[in-house]
Amino acid sequence: MSNVQSDPLLKVETTCGTLLYELQIIWNEVGETDTDRDRMLLELEQECLEVYRRKVDQANRNRARLRQAIADSEAELAVICSSMGERPVHIRQADQNAGSLKEELGRILPQLEEMRKRKLDRRKHFHEILEDIRKISSEIYGSADHNIFVDEADLSLRRLEELHRQLHELEKEKSDRLKQVQQHLDTLNALCLVLGMDFKHTASEVHTSFGGDSGGPRDISNQTIQFLATAIHKLREVKIHRMQKLQDLATTMLELWNLMDTPVEEQQEFQNVTCNIAASEHEITEPNTLSVDFIKHVEAEVTRLEEFKSSKMKELVLKKRSELEEICRKMHMIPEADAAVEYAVVAIESGNLDPASILEQIELQIANIKEEAFSRKEILEKVEKWLNACEEESWLEEYNRDDNRYNAGRGTHLILKRAEKARSLVNKMPAMLEALASKTMAWEKERGAEFLYDGIRLLSMLEEYNILRQEKEEERRRQRDQKKLQGQLIAEQEVLYGSKPSPSKPPSVKKTPRVSTGGASNRKLSLGGPMLQTPRPDLPQSSKATPRPRTGNKVDRTHQNDHLKPQQDDGFDALSTDDIIEIEQ
Repeated sequence: MSNVQSDPLLKVETTCGTLLYELQIIWNEVGETDTDRDRMLLELEQECLEVYRRKVDQANRNRARLRQAIADSEAELAVICSSMGERPVHIRQADQNAGSLKEELGRILPQLEEMRKRKLDRRKHFHEILEDIRKISSEIYGSADHNIFVDEADLSLRRLEELHRQLHELEKEKSDRLKQVQQHLDTLNALCLVLGMDFKHTASEVHTSFGGDSGGPRDISNQTIQFLATAIHKLREVKIHRMQKLQDLATTMLELWNLMDTPVEEQQEFQNVTCNIAASEHEITEPNTLSVDFIKHVEAEVTRLEEFKSSKMKELVLKKRSELEEICRKMHMIPEADAAVEYAVVAIESGNLDPASILEQIELQIANIKEEAFSRKEILEKVEKWLNACEEESWLEEYNRDDNRYNAGRGTHLILKRAEKARSLVNKMPAMLEALASKTMAWEKERGAEFLYDGIRLLSMLEEYNILRQEKEEERRRQRDQKKLQGQLIAEQEVLYGSKPSPSKPPSVKKTPRVSTGGASNRKLSLGGPMLQTPRPDLPQSSKATPRPRTGNKVDRTHQNDHLKPQQDDGFDALSTDDIIEIEQ
Protein backbone atom coordinates (compact mmCIF):
# COMPACT_ATOMS: atom_id res chain seq x y z
CA MET A 1 0.00 0.00 0.00
CA SER A 2 2.90 2.30 0.80
CA ASN A 3 4.38 1.61 -2.65
CA VAL A 4 1.17 2.63 -4.28
CA GLN A 5 1.12 5.91 -2.42
CA SER A 6 4.74 6.62 -3.15
CA ASP A 7 4.54 5.95 -6.90
CA PRO A 8 1.99 8.07 -8.82
CA LEU A 9 2.02 5.67 -11.79
CA LEU A 10 1.10 2.74 -9.65
CA LYS A 11 -1.60 4.86 -8.15
CA VAL A 12 -2.91 5.71 -11.62
CA GLU A 13 -2.80 2.07 -12.67
CA THR A 14 -4.65 1.11 -9.52
CA THR A 15 -7.20 3.81 -10.18
CA CYS A 16 -7.69 2.67 -13.79
CA GLY A 17 -8.04 -0.97 -12.76
CA THR A 18 -10.56 -0.02 -10.08
CA LEU A 19 -12.54 1.95 -12.59
CA LEU A 20 -12.50 -0.94 -15.09
CA TYR A 21 -13.65 -3.29 -12.37
CA GLU A 22 -16.40 -0.91 -11.45
CA LEU A 23 -17.31 -0.58 -15.13
CA GLN A 24 -17.61 -4.37 -15.49
CA ILE A 25 -19.87 -4.53 -12.48
CA ILE A 26 -22.06 -1.88 -14.06
CA TRP A 27 -22.05 -3.68 -17.36
CA ASN A 28 -23.01 -6.92 -15.64
CA GLU A 29 -25.88 -5.23 -13.94
CA VAL A 30 -26.94 -3.58 -17.15
CA GLY A 31 -26.47 -6.73 -19.16
CA GLU A 32 -24.17 -5.35 -21.83
CA THR A 33 -23.08 -7.87 -24.35
CA ASP A 34 -19.50 -8.71 -24.94
CA THR A 35 -19.58 -6.98 -28.28
CA ASP A 36 -20.75 -3.76 -26.73
CA ARG A 37 -18.24 -4.20 -23.99
CA ASP A 38 -15.43 -4.69 -26.57
CA ARG A 39 -16.66 -1.73 -28.59
CA MET A 40 -16.75 0.47 -25.50
CA LEU A 41 -13.28 -0.66 -24.36
CA LEU A 42 -11.95 0.04 -27.89
CA GLU A 43 -13.40 3.54 -27.78
CA LEU A 44 -11.91 4.02 -24.34
CA GLU A 45 -8.48 2.93 -25.60
CA GLN A 46 -8.75 5.21 -28.66
CA GLU A 47 -9.69 8.15 -26.47
CA CYS A 48 -6.75 7.39 -24.16
CA LEU A 49 -4.44 7.12 -27.21
CA GLU A 50 -5.61 10.50 -28.48
CA VAL A 51 -4.86 12.04 -25.12
CA TYR A 52 -1.37 10.51 -25.11
CA ARG A 53 -0.79 11.65 -28.68
CA ARG A 54 -1.72 15.21 -27.83
CA LYS A 55 0.62 15.13 -24.87
CA VAL A 56 3.44 13.73 -27.00
CA ASP A 57 2.90 16.37 -29.67
CA GLN A 58 2.87 19.07 -27.04
CA ALA A 59 6.08 17.67 -25.59
CA ASN A 60 7.66 17.62 -29.05
CA ARG A 61 6.70 21.22 -29.65
CA ASN A 62 8.14 22.22 -26.28
CA ARG A 63 11.38 20.42 -27.10
CA ALA A 64 11.51 22.11 -30.52
CA ARG A 65 10.92 25.50 -28.92
CA LEU A 66 13.69 24.87 -26.41
CA ARG A 67 16.08 23.80 -29.17
CA GLN A 68 15.13 26.84 -31.24
CA ALA A 69 15.57 29.11 -28.26
CA ILE A 70 18.96 27.55 -27.61
CA ALA A 71 19.92 27.91 -31.27
CA ASP A 72 18.67 31.50 -31.44
CA SER A 73 20.47 32.35 -28.21
CA GLU A 74 23.67 30.81 -29.46
CA ALA A 75 23.31 32.56 -32.80
CA GLU A 76 22.65 35.94 -31.14
CA LEU A 77 25.52 35.35 -28.76
CA ALA A 78 27.78 34.52 -31.68
CA VAL A 79 26.68 37.66 -33.54
CA ILE A 80 27.27 39.86 -30.50
CA CYS A 81 30.67 38.31 -29.87
CA SER A 82 31.56 38.72 -33.54
CA SER A 83 30.46 42.38 -33.64
CA MET A 84 32.45 43.08 -30.47
CA GLY A 85 35.45 41.23 -31.80
CA GLU A 86 35.44 38.53 -29.12
CA ARG A 87 35.36 34.74 -29.21
CA PRO A 88 31.93 33.08 -28.69
CA VAL A 89 31.21 32.56 -25.01
CA HIS A 90 29.27 29.25 -25.47
CA ILE A 91 30.07 26.64 -28.14
CA ARG A 92 28.17 23.35 -27.92
CA GLN A 93 30.00 20.23 -29.01
CA ALA A 94 27.88 17.60 -30.85
CA ASP A 95 29.73 14.62 -29.41
CA GLN A 96 29.39 15.75 -25.82
CA ASN A 97 26.42 15.26 -23.48
CA ALA A 98 25.27 18.80 -22.77
CA GLY A 99 22.53 17.73 -20.33
CA SER A 100 18.84 18.63 -20.74
CA LEU A 101 17.74 21.36 -23.06
CA LYS A 102 16.38 23.47 -20.20
CA GLU A 103 19.72 23.24 -18.41
CA GLU A 104 21.54 24.19 -21.54
CA LEU A 105 19.19 27.10 -22.16
CA GLY A 106 19.60 28.08 -18.52
CA ARG A 107 23.33 28.26 -19.00
CA ILE A 108 23.13 30.29 -22.23
CA LEU A 109 20.58 32.95 -21.21
CA PRO A 110 22.70 34.63 -18.45
CA GLN A 111 25.62 34.80 -20.79
CA LEU A 112 23.42 36.24 -23.50
CA GLU A 113 22.05 38.88 -21.16
CA GLU A 114 25.57 39.81 -20.08
CA MET A 115 26.71 40.18 -23.68
CA ARG A 116 23.63 42.22 -24.55
CA LYS A 117 24.44 44.58 -21.69
CA ARG A 118 28.06 44.85 -22.77
CA LYS A 119 26.97 45.49 -26.34
CA LEU A 120 24.64 48.26 -25.21
CA ASP A 121 27.44 49.89 -23.18
CA ARG A 122 29.83 49.55 -26.10
CA ARG A 123 27.28 51.10 -28.43
CA LYS A 124 26.81 54.05 -26.07
CA HIS A 125 30.56 54.50 -25.95
CA PHE A 126 30.72 54.49 -29.75
CA HIS A 127 27.91 57.01 -29.88
CA GLU A 128 29.70 59.38 -27.48
CA ILE A 129 32.95 59.22 -29.41
CA LEU A 130 31.22 59.74 -32.74
CA GLU A 131 29.34 62.70 -31.26
CA ASP A 132 32.62 64.28 -30.12
CA ILE A 133 34.14 63.64 -33.54
CA ARG A 134 31.15 65.24 -35.21
CA LYS A 135 31.34 68.35 -33.00
CA ILE A 136 35.06 68.91 -33.47
CA SER A 137 34.82 68.24 -37.20
CA SER A 138 32.03 70.78 -37.38
CA GLU A 139 34.20 73.36 -35.57
CA ILE A 140 37.20 72.71 -37.78
CA TYR A 141 35.65 72.16 -41.19
CA GLY A 142 32.54 74.27 -40.72
CA SER A 143 29.98 71.62 -41.70
CA ALA A 144 29.25 68.03 -40.69
CA ASP A 145 26.48 65.39 -40.84
CA HIS A 146 24.20 65.80 -37.82
CA ASN A 147 22.96 62.15 -38.00
CA ILE A 148 25.28 59.83 -36.13
CA PHE A 149 25.35 56.28 -37.46
CA VAL A 150 26.81 53.50 -35.33
CA ASP A 151 27.68 50.37 -37.27
CA GLU A 152 26.19 47.53 -35.19
CA ALA A 153 28.21 44.97 -37.11
CA ASP A 154 31.54 46.38 -35.93
CA LEU A 155 31.70 47.31 -32.26
CA SER A 156 35.12 45.80 -31.74
CA LEU A 157 37.85 47.27 -29.58
CA ARG A 158 39.96 47.72 -32.69
CA ARG A 159 37.30 49.95 -34.23
CA LEU A 160 36.92 51.73 -30.92
CA GLU A 161 40.65 52.36 -30.79
CA GLU A 162 40.55 53.75 -34.34
CA LEU A 163 37.81 56.16 -33.33
CA HIS A 164 39.82 57.14 -30.24
CA ARG A 165 42.85 57.92 -32.42
CA GLN A 166 40.70 59.90 -34.82
CA LEU A 167 39.22 61.84 -31.92
CA HIS A 168 42.68 62.45 -30.46
CA GLU A 169 43.96 63.75 -33.79
CA LEU A 170 40.97 66.04 -34.12
CA GLU A 171 41.45 67.31 -30.55
CA LYS A 172 45.13 67.96 -31.28
CA GLU A 173 44.24 69.75 -34.49
CA LYS A 174 41.67 71.78 -32.60
CA SER A 175 44.24 72.68 -29.95
CA ASP A 176 46.75 73.67 -32.66
CA ARG A 177 44.13 75.76 -34.40
CA LEU A 178 43.20 77.48 -31.14
CA LYS A 179 46.88 78.29 -30.58
CA GLN A 180 47.18 79.50 -34.16
CA VAL A 181 44.09 81.69 -33.78
CA GLN A 182 45.43 83.06 -30.49
CA GLN A 183 48.79 83.84 -32.10
CA HIS A 184 47.02 85.59 -34.96
CA LEU A 185 44.94 87.58 -32.49
CA ASP A 186 48.06 88.53 -30.49
CA THR A 187 49.79 89.66 -33.68
CA LEU A 188 46.68 91.57 -34.72
CA ASN A 189 46.51 93.21 -31.29
CA ALA A 190 50.20 94.22 -31.45
CA LEU A 191 49.73 95.73 -34.91
CA CYS A 192 46.62 97.60 -33.77
CA LEU A 193 48.52 99.00 -30.77
CA VAL A 194 51.40 100.26 -32.93
CA LEU A 195 49.05 101.68 -35.57
CA GLY A 196 46.68 103.23 -32.99
CA MET A 197 43.65 101.18 -34.10
CA ASP A 198 40.81 99.56 -32.11
CA PHE A 199 41.61 95.88 -31.74
CA LYS A 200 38.10 94.70 -30.80
CA HIS A 201 36.54 96.42 -33.78
CA THR A 202 39.20 95.04 -36.15
CA ALA A 203 38.85 91.50 -34.77
CA SER A 204 35.05 91.64 -34.92
CA GLU A 205 35.25 92.49 -38.61
CA VAL A 206 37.08 89.21 -39.14
CA HIS A 207 34.57 87.13 -37.10
CA THR A 208 32.03 87.96 -34.43
CA SER A 209 33.48 85.33 -32.05
CA PHE A 210 36.68 87.42 -31.78
CA GLY A 211 34.94 90.54 -30.53
CA GLY A 212 35.26 89.56 -26.88
CA ASP A 213 31.55 90.08 -26.05
CA SER A 214 30.08 86.96 -27.66
CA GLY A 215 31.07 84.66 -24.81
CA GLY A 216 30.98 81.60 -27.08
CA PRO A 217 33.81 79.49 -28.43
CA ARG A 218 36.09 81.00 -31.02
CA ASP A 219 35.66 79.99 -34.60
CA ILE A 220 38.62 77.92 -35.80
CA SER A 221 37.51 77.02 -39.31
CA ASN A 222 39.86 77.25 -42.26
CA GLN A 223 38.01 80.21 -43.67
CA THR A 224 38.21 82.20 -40.44
CA ILE A 225 41.93 81.50 -40.03
CA GLN A 226 42.49 82.61 -43.61
CA PHE A 227 40.56 85.82 -42.93
CA LEU A 228 42.73 86.45 -39.87
CA ALA A 229 45.94 85.92 -41.87
CA THR A 230 44.69 88.29 -44.57
CA ALA A 231 43.84 90.98 -42.01
CA ILE A 232 47.30 90.64 -40.44
CA HIS A 233 48.97 90.87 -43.86
CA LYS A 234 47.06 94.06 -44.70
CA LEU A 235 47.90 95.68 -41.35
CA ARG A 236 51.55 94.69 -41.72
CA GLU A 237 51.66 96.38 -45.12
CA VAL A 238 50.14 99.48 -43.55
CA LYS A 239 52.74 99.30 -40.77
CA ILE A 240 55.64 99.00 -43.23
CA HIS A 241 54.32 101.89 -45.30
CA ARG A 242 53.92 104.11 -42.24
CA MET A 243 57.29 103.00 -40.86
CA GLN A 244 59.07 103.96 -44.09
CA LYS A 245 57.29 107.27 -44.09
CA LEU A 246 58.24 107.93 -40.46
CA GLN A 247 61.86 106.92 -41.08
CA ASP A 248 62.04 109.29 -44.04
CA LEU A 249 60.69 112.04 -41.81
CA ALA A 250 63.19 111.10 -39.09
CA THR A 251 66.08 111.23 -41.57
CA THR A 252 64.98 114.66 -42.76
CA MET A 253 64.57 115.78 -39.15
CA LEU A 254 68.10 114.66 -38.22
CA GLU A 255 69.56 116.45 -41.22
CA LEU A 256 67.73 119.63 -40.30
CA TRP A 257 68.83 119.32 -36.67
CA ASN A 258 72.45 118.91 -37.72
CA LEU A 259 72.22 121.80 -40.13
CA MET A 260 70.74 124.21 -37.62
CA ASP A 261 72.41 122.90 -34.45
CA THR A 262 69.09 122.28 -32.77
CA PRO A 263 69.48 122.08 -28.96
CA VAL A 264 69.25 118.66 -27.36
CA GLU A 265 66.28 119.81 -25.29
CA GLU A 266 64.22 120.35 -28.43
CA GLN A 267 65.33 116.99 -29.86
CA GLN A 268 64.19 115.03 -26.79
CA GLU A 269 60.53 115.34 -27.76
CA PHE A 270 61.16 113.32 -30.94
CA GLN A 271 63.79 110.97 -29.54
CA ASN A 272 61.45 107.98 -29.99
CA VAL A 273 61.24 108.87 -33.71
CA THR A 274 64.95 109.17 -34.43
CA CYS A 275 65.86 106.07 -32.42
CA ASN A 276 63.82 103.96 -34.90
CA ILE A 277 65.43 105.43 -37.98
CA ALA A 278 67.16 102.15 -38.84
CA ALA A 279 64.76 99.76 -37.07
CA SER A 280 63.16 96.85 -38.88
CA GLU A 281 59.43 96.17 -38.98
CA HIS A 282 59.36 93.73 -36.05
CA GLU A 283 61.48 96.04 -33.82
CA ILE A 284 58.84 98.78 -33.68
CA THR A 285 56.43 97.73 -30.92
CA GLU A 286 55.71 100.88 -28.92
CA PRO A 287 51.97 101.77 -28.79
CA ASN A 288 50.81 104.53 -31.17
CA THR A 289 54.30 104.82 -32.67
CA LEU A 290 52.82 104.63 -36.18
CA SER A 291 49.40 106.12 -35.52
CA VAL A 292 47.99 108.63 -37.96
CA ASP A 293 47.96 111.41 -35.36
CA PHE A 294 51.59 110.85 -34.39
CA ILE A 295 52.80 110.83 -38.01
CA LYS A 296 50.90 114.08 -38.61
CA HIS A 297 52.60 115.52 -35.54
CA VAL A 298 56.04 114.57 -36.91
CA GLU A 299 55.15 115.95 -40.34
CA ALA A 300 54.17 119.24 -38.73
CA GLU A 301 57.53 119.39 -36.94
CA VAL A 302 59.45 118.66 -40.16
CA THR A 303 57.45 121.36 -41.96
CA ARG A 304 58.32 123.82 -39.18
CA LEU A 305 62.01 122.92 -39.43
CA GLU A 306 61.93 123.31 -43.22
CA GLU A 307 60.47 126.80 -42.88
CA PHE A 308 63.03 127.64 -40.22
CA LYS A 309 65.77 126.27 -42.44
CA SER A 310 64.78 128.58 -45.27
CA SER A 311 65.19 131.59 -42.99
CA LYS A 312 68.63 130.40 -41.82
CA MET A 313 69.97 129.19 -45.16
CA LYS A 314 72.51 131.99 -45.44
CA GLU A 315 73.98 131.14 -42.07
CA LEU A 316 73.99 127.43 -42.91
CA VAL A 317 75.94 127.97 -46.14
CA LEU A 318 78.63 129.90 -44.29
CA LYS A 319 78.74 127.30 -41.53
CA LYS A 320 79.16 124.41 -43.96
CA ARG A 321 81.90 126.28 -45.79
CA SER A 322 83.70 126.82 -42.48
CA GLU A 323 83.32 123.15 -41.67
CA LEU A 324 84.86 122.24 -45.02
CA GLU A 325 87.81 124.57 -44.46
CA GLU A 326 88.36 123.24 -40.96
CA ILE A 327 88.49 119.63 -42.21
CA CYS A 328 90.97 120.63 -44.92
CA ARG A 329 93.11 122.47 -42.37
CA LYS A 330 93.27 119.46 -40.08
CA MET A 331 94.11 117.17 -42.96
CA HIS A 332 96.66 119.68 -44.42
CA MET A 333 94.68 119.94 -47.64
CA ILE A 334 93.81 122.94 -49.80
CA PRO A 335 90.05 123.23 -50.44
CA GLU A 336 88.96 123.63 -54.04
CA ALA A 337 87.95 127.11 -55.06
CA ASP A 338 84.21 127.40 -55.53
CA ALA A 339 82.97 130.61 -57.11
CA ALA A 340 79.38 129.67 -56.36
CA VAL A 341 80.19 129.55 -52.66
CA GLU A 342 82.03 132.87 -52.78
CA TYR A 343 78.95 134.56 -54.12
CA ALA A 344 76.46 132.33 -52.28
CA VAL A 345 75.42 134.95 -49.75
CA VAL A 346 74.77 137.58 -52.38
CA ALA A 347 72.96 135.08 -54.60
CA ILE A 348 70.79 133.85 -51.72
CA GLU A 349 69.85 137.37 -50.71
CA SER A 350 68.99 138.28 -54.27
CA GLY A 351 67.10 135.05 -54.85
CA ASN A 352 69.04 134.21 -58.01
CA LEU A 353 70.50 130.97 -56.59
CA ASP A 354 68.91 128.07 -54.77
CA PRO A 355 70.51 127.75 -51.31
CA ALA A 356 69.80 124.03 -51.25
CA SER A 357 72.02 123.48 -54.31
CA ILE A 358 74.88 125.36 -52.63
CA LEU A 359 74.47 123.27 -49.50
CA GLU A 360 74.36 120.12 -51.59
CA GLN A 361 77.62 121.06 -53.34
CA ILE A 362 79.36 121.82 -50.06
CA GLU A 363 78.11 118.62 -48.44
CA LEU A 364 79.32 116.69 -51.47
CA GLN A 365 82.74 118.31 -51.11
CA ILE A 366 82.76 117.50 -47.38
CA ALA A 367 81.93 113.87 -48.12
CA ASN A 368 84.72 113.65 -50.72
CA ILE A 369 87.19 115.34 -48.37
CA LYS A 370 86.29 112.98 -45.53
CA GLU A 371 86.73 110.00 -47.82
CA GLU A 372 90.15 111.23 -48.93
CA ALA A 373 91.06 112.14 -45.35
CA PHE A 374 90.42 108.56 -44.31
CA SER A 375 92.86 107.31 -46.94
CA ARG A 376 95.45 109.97 -45.86
CA LYS A 377 95.15 109.17 -42.15
CA GLU A 378 97.94 106.58 -41.95
CA ILE A 379 100.35 108.69 -44.00
CA LEU A 380 99.60 111.81 -41.96
CA GLU A 381 100.33 109.91 -38.77
CA LYS A 382 103.73 108.96 -40.20
CA VAL A 383 104.28 112.58 -41.29
CA GLU A 384 103.49 113.74 -37.78
CA LYS A 385 106.06 111.32 -36.36
CA TRP A 386 108.60 112.54 -38.92
CA LEU A 387 107.97 116.19 -38.04
CA ASN A 388 108.34 115.41 -34.35
CA ALA A 389 111.62 113.67 -35.15
CA CYS A 390 112.72 116.76 -37.10
CA GLU A 391 111.95 118.92 -34.08
CA GLU A 392 114.03 116.66 -31.87
CA GLU A 393 116.81 116.71 -34.48
CA SER A 394 116.78 120.51 -34.52
CA TRP A 395 116.84 120.62 -30.74
CA LEU A 396 119.75 118.15 -30.66
CA GLU A 397 121.75 120.36 -33.06
CA GLU A 398 121.15 123.38 -30.85
CA TYR A 399 122.11 121.30 -27.86
CA ASN A 400 125.35 120.14 -29.46
CA ARG A 401 126.27 123.75 -30.34
CA ASP A 402 125.94 124.82 -26.71
CA ASP A 403 129.45 125.00 -25.15
CA ASN A 404 128.06 124.91 -21.62
CA ARG A 405 125.85 121.85 -22.04
CA TYR A 406 127.95 119.74 -19.65
CA ASN A 407 128.25 122.30 -16.89
CA ALA A 408 126.56 121.15 -13.75
CA GLY A 409 123.29 122.96 -13.19
CA ARG A 410 119.72 122.52 -12.22
CA GLY A 411 117.86 120.15 -14.60
CA THR A 412 121.01 119.06 -16.41
CA HIS A 413 120.21 115.36 -15.96
CA LEU A 414 116.80 115.88 -17.54
CA ILE A 415 118.38 117.57 -20.56
CA LEU A 416 120.86 114.71 -20.88
CA LYS A 417 118.01 112.19 -20.88
CA ARG A 418 116.19 114.15 -23.54
CA ALA A 419 119.36 114.32 -25.63
CA GLU A 420 119.75 110.55 -25.38
CA LYS A 421 116.13 110.00 -26.48
CA ALA A 422 116.48 112.54 -29.29
CA ARG A 423 119.65 110.82 -30.48
CA SER A 424 117.86 107.47 -30.57
CA LEU A 425 114.94 108.96 -32.49
CA VAL A 426 117.25 110.68 -35.01
CA ASN A 427 119.00 107.38 -35.69
CA LYS A 428 115.62 105.88 -36.66
CA MET A 429 114.80 108.65 -39.13
CA PRO A 430 116.25 106.97 -42.29
CA ALA A 431 113.98 103.94 -41.83
CA MET A 432 111.11 106.28 -40.97
CA LEU A 433 111.65 108.27 -44.16
CA GLU A 434 111.88 105.14 -46.27
CA ALA A 435 108.60 103.77 -44.89
CA LEU A 436 106.87 107.16 -45.35
CA ALA A 437 108.09 107.50 -48.93
CA SER A 438 107.03 103.93 -49.78
CA LYS A 439 103.57 104.50 -48.30
CA THR A 440 103.19 107.81 -50.13
CA MET A 441 104.18 106.35 -53.50
CA ALA A 442 101.72 103.49 -53.03
CA TRP A 443 98.97 106.01 -52.24
CA GLU A 444 99.76 108.10 -55.33
CA LYS A 445 99.84 105.01 -57.53
CA GLU A 446 96.52 103.79 -56.21
CA ARG A 447 94.68 107.11 -56.55
CA GLY A 448 96.55 108.49 -59.57
CA ALA A 449 97.21 111.85 -57.89
CA GLU A 450 100.00 113.55 -55.96
CA PHE A 451 99.93 113.51 -52.16
CA LEU A 452 100.02 117.17 -51.19
CA TYR A 453 100.82 118.42 -47.71
CA ASP A 454 99.67 122.03 -47.30
CA GLY A 455 99.87 122.42 -51.08
CA ILE A 456 103.37 120.90 -51.44
CA ARG A 457 104.02 117.41 -52.70
CA LEU A 458 105.14 115.26 -49.80
CA LEU A 459 107.65 113.27 -51.87
CA SER A 460 109.32 116.54 -52.88
CA MET A 461 109.59 117.53 -49.23
CA LEU A 462 111.14 114.19 -48.36
CA GLU A 463 113.58 114.40 -51.29
CA GLU A 464 114.66 117.91 -50.32
CA TYR A 465 115.09 116.80 -46.72
CA ASN A 466 117.35 113.95 -47.82
CA ILE A 467 119.47 116.34 -49.92
CA LEU A 468 119.87 118.74 -46.99
CA ARG A 469 120.68 115.83 -44.68
CA GLN A 470 123.42 114.64 -47.05
CA GLU A 471 124.85 118.18 -47.28
CA LYS A 472 124.94 118.42 -43.52
CA GLU A 473 126.65 115.04 -43.28
CA GLU A 474 129.34 116.25 -45.70
CA GLU A 475 129.74 119.47 -43.72
CA ARG A 476 130.12 117.58 -40.46
CA ARG A 477 132.65 115.26 -42.08
CA ARG A 478 134.72 118.25 -43.23
CA GLN A 479 134.54 119.77 -39.76
CA ARG A 480 135.71 116.53 -38.17
CA ASP A 481 138.64 116.28 -40.61
CA GLN A 482 139.58 119.93 -39.99
CA LYS A 483 139.45 119.53 -36.22
CA LYS A 484 141.49 116.35 -36.44
CA LEU A 485 144.16 118.18 -38.48
CA GLN A 486 144.20 121.06 -36.02
CA GLY A 487 144.60 118.59 -33.16
CA GLN A 488 147.62 117.06 -34.90
CA LEU A 489 149.19 120.53 -35.41
CA ILE A 490 148.75 121.33 -31.73
CA ALA A 491 150.33 118.02 -30.77
CA GLU A 492 153.31 118.73 -33.06
CA GLN A 493 153.71 122.18 -31.49
CA GLU A 494 153.79 120.61 -28.06
CA VAL A 495 156.49 118.20 -29.19
CA LEU A 496 158.57 120.97 -30.80
CA TYR A 497 158.17 123.70 -28.21
CA GLY A 498 157.17 121.71 -25.16
CA SER A 499 154.43 124.07 -24.15
CA LYS A 500 150.66 124.28 -24.44
CA PRO A 501 148.60 127.21 -25.60
CA SER A 502 147.33 129.39 -22.79
CA PRO A 503 143.78 128.53 -21.66
CA SER A 504 143.01 132.23 -21.70
CA LYS A 505 143.75 132.30 -25.43
CA PRO A 506 141.59 129.82 -27.26
CA PRO A 507 143.12 128.25 -30.32
CA SER A 508 142.29 129.48 -33.73
CA VAL A 509 140.12 126.46 -34.29
CA LYS A 510 137.43 128.04 -32.19
CA LYS A 511 137.40 130.99 -34.53
CA THR A 512 136.40 128.74 -37.39
CA PRO A 513 132.81 129.60 -38.26
CA ARG A 514 130.40 126.77 -37.43
CA VAL A 515 128.11 125.52 -40.14
CA SER A 516 124.56 125.27 -38.82
CA THR A 517 121.76 123.17 -40.34
CA GLY A 518 123.55 122.67 -43.63
CA GLY A 519 124.05 126.42 -44.08
CA ALA A 520 120.74 126.57 -45.84
CA SER A 521 118.60 128.59 -43.49
CA ASN A 522 117.10 130.38 -46.43
CA ARG A 523 115.93 127.13 -48.03
CA LYS A 524 112.31 126.07 -47.90
CA LEU A 525 112.92 122.87 -45.95
CA SER A 526 115.76 122.33 -43.51
CA LEU A 527 116.39 120.30 -40.40
CA GLY A 528 114.44 122.28 -37.87
CA GLY A 529 114.14 125.14 -40.35
CA PRO A 530 111.35 127.71 -40.74
CA MET A 531 109.06 125.44 -42.79
CA LEU A 532 108.62 122.92 -39.98
CA GLN A 533 107.72 125.74 -37.59
CA THR A 534 109.08 123.87 -34.59
CA PRO A 535 109.59 126.00 -31.48
CA ARG A 536 113.12 125.83 -30.08
CA PRO A 537 113.11 124.35 -26.58
CA ASP A 538 114.76 126.29 -23.84
CA LEU A 539 118.41 125.42 -23.43
CA PRO A 540 120.52 126.15 -20.36
CA GLN A 541 121.63 129.79 -20.53
CA SER A 542 125.33 130.33 -20.68
CA SER A 543 124.97 133.15 -18.16
CA LYS A 544 123.62 130.68 -15.62
CA ALA A 545 126.23 127.98 -16.31
CA THR A 546 128.78 127.18 -13.64
CA PRO A 547 132.40 128.11 -14.20
CA ARG A 548 134.59 125.76 -16.16
CA PRO A 549 136.25 123.13 -13.98
CA ARG A 550 140.01 122.97 -13.50
CA THR A 551 142.34 121.27 -15.91
CA GLY A 552 143.06 118.41 -13.57
CA ASN A 553 139.48 117.15 -13.80
CA LYS A 554 139.17 117.29 -17.58
CA VAL A 555 140.11 113.67 -18.11
CA ASP A 556 137.61 112.58 -15.50
CA ARG A 557 134.87 114.56 -17.23
CA THR A 558 135.78 112.98 -20.52
CA HIS A 559 135.34 109.46 -19.12
CA GLN A 560 132.30 110.50 -17.17
CA ASN A 561 130.41 111.43 -20.37
CA ASP A 562 131.54 108.48 -22.51
CA HIS A 563 128.08 106.84 -22.12
CA LEU A 564 126.46 109.73 -23.95
CA LYS A 565 128.11 108.81 -27.31
CA PRO A 566 125.77 107.08 -29.79
CA GLN A 567 126.90 104.07 -31.80
CA GLN A 568 125.11 104.76 -35.09
CA ASP A 569 125.69 108.45 -35.98
CA ASP A 570 128.99 110.28 -35.27
CA GLY A 571 127.47 113.54 -36.42
CA PHE A 572 125.44 113.89 -33.21
CA ASP A 573 128.02 112.83 -30.61
CA ALA A 574 127.46 114.06 -27.11
CA LEU A 575 131.03 115.40 -27.09
CA SER A 576 132.11 117.12 -30.27
CA THR A 577 135.75 117.39 -31.39
CA ASP A 578 135.86 121.02 -30.21
CA ASP A 579 134.92 119.91 -26.73
CA ILE A 580 137.68 117.30 -26.67
CA ILE A 581 140.27 119.88 -27.73
CA GLU A 582 139.07 122.25 -25.05
CA ILE A 583 139.30 119.51 -22.40
CA GLU A 584 142.85 118.60 -23.44
CA GLN A 585 143.90 122.23 -23.21
